[in-house]
Amino acid sequence: MAKLKQIEINNKKALFDYEVLDKYEAGILLKGTEIKSVRHAQVNLKDAYCFFKGTELFVKNMHISPYEFGNSMNHEPLSIRKLLLTKRELHKLLTKIKERGYTIVPVRMFISERGFAKVEIALAKGKKSFDKRHSIKQKDLKREMDRNFR
Repeated sequence: MAKLKQIEINNKKALFDYEVLDKYEAGILLKGTEIKSVRHAQVNLKDAYCFFKGTELFVKNMHISPYEFGNSMNHEPLSIRKLLLTKRELHKLLTKIKERGYTIVPVRMFISERGFAKVEIALAKGKKSFDKRHSIKQKDLKREMDRNFR
């Protein structure tokens, strides 16, 4: 079997805007042309967020570009996609969202070793502006130390 190319799409904006408390690995329900676009790393997670409809978890605003060799049956780039988690994980997330006012954001998308598309979602809490300034300061200090160390 041919070795699959490792695809990993990160959501840097989510890590900047939110404080990550807990991470989960979820499968995602995709159509044929969507998975082909994912394998070509044509995904944007920047404005994506997750929401519950009943007891099922969905992701919205995840942009998967139309497959360039697709025909008239190509997919919608911003369609709502279902995330696949166990009932226990879904129940745990749902109770935390209702009780404490947290949000769920996709942090990373990748192709697993078995060839399935996976999304790493995070239970997160929004950062205040002073927290964001602190993150920028830490990043600048780390960059400066790396520069001086070379």
